Amino acid sequence: MLLVKRVYEPTESEDGTRFLVERLWPRGMKKESLHMEAWLKEVAPSNDLRRWFGHDPEKWDEFRQRYFAELDGKPETWRSIIEAARRGDVTLLYSSHDTEHNNAVALQAYLKARLSEH
Repeated sequence: MLLVKRVYEPTESEDGTRFLVERLWPRGMKKESLHMEAWLKEVAPSNDLRRWFGHDPEKWDEFRQRYFAELDGKPETWRSIIEAARRGDVTLLYSSHDTEHNNAVALQAYLKARLSEH
């Protein structure tokens, strides 16, 4: 199962393998306190796309289209997440205040579609 969770929420055994999927390190978070498999900066949206989106819900559909196009062009950035998800639960960690319109939610949808293709 592919889950999403804010980095500020407590770690739970149900999280499975945890990946930070943000380009920038979360504010106020100590590296040793964030239990995770890896920080996958390159799977996050490009800086230009991130700035353009600005967590504006009005831009959500367009953001997803642009982000998915970026992901299509760099499968090496998300392949390890797919491999982990085939072995067990995976949690995508994000820091956004918006729990519905963020790159981890978009990435979750993208990866679920890739998992169902195989």
